[in-house]
Amino acid sequence: NEGNEYFKEKDYGRAVAAYSEGLRRRSGDAELDAVLLTNRGAAHFHLGNYRSALNDAIQAKKLKPTHLKAIIRGALCHMELKNFSEAIAWCEEGLQIDSKEKKLLEMRAKADRLKLEGTFLRTQTGFCTRCEGRAVMGTDLLSERNIKLVLEPSDEEEEVSDGLAEISLDGFHSDSATGAKVHLDADGSLNWPVLFLYPEHEQTDFTVAFHENSRFIDHLMVMFAELPPWDLEKKYLPNNLELYFEDEEREEMYEVNPEHTLLQVLQHERYFVKAGTPTVLVFAKRSPFSKKYFSGKKVHRL
Repeated sequence: NEGNEYFKEKDYGRAVAAYSEGLRRRSGDAELDAVLLTNRGAAHFHLGNYRSALNDAIQAKKLKPTHLKAIIRGALCHMELKNFSEAIAWCEEGLQIDSKEKKLLEMRAKADRLKLEGTFLRTQTGFCTRCEGRAVMGTDLLSERNIKLVLEPSDEEEEVSDGLAEISLDGFHSDSATGAKVHLDADGSLNWPVLFLYPEHEQTDFTVAFHENSRFIDHLMVMFAELPPWDLEKKYLPNNLELYFEDEEREEMYEVNPEHTLLQVLQHERYFVKAGTPTVLVFAKRSPFSKKYFSGKKVHRL
């Protein structure tokens, strides 16, 4: 009920927290858990966290295979993620339950059209190692948190003014990233867009609203509740991941403690936020690829 109230107020971050707390209580009621997961997925969806929303829809559907809202939400997530074939499959599954469901019929038609038009662009075709953009950030908000922001002005705008960040990630593969903003919530906390890079598979995840006091492990538990389709070796499990950030100036890597919050990482003396978007590299523990990747680089481990 608390989550529903926050959702009605469009306070989706708190709605996610409330639904998560409900799930942690382990009611043992599959019907209730399916509703909590579906509602949390809806809140994640409104925040632009489509991967997390999809994972919740998958879990809800497992608990209640005929839960139409979960199926619609999952199909919508696949559409946002440009997974048109998967979106079509979810629509077909839902239409077997209700052949006249308008949202599914419309989405199925749109997914078919987009798939045929060849607009499905995957990050494999252009791995994003740095997303260019512009940021305008109130200096007081950053200085009081000891966060270092590196501004990269465009050719058209050599200077930036003070104020709350308006971040444009031009060229990023996902439409959800366009216009992403660092914003203050009602408690005066910052919510950041965060980019996760998976160099081994040339893949990315983008979280639109990562609360500065949220831990990385909490996000990983949601993001990898289901194995991603590109993880054929099933190595990318929440507790089998190592996180790093790169100090490009010194060409050094720093390991990130998954138990730390985003703010703790941003406050590291060698962390510099570029283009207004914190970036973290993710590797499977002790993988041959990571050993090769780190070869010749100075790595500061935990």
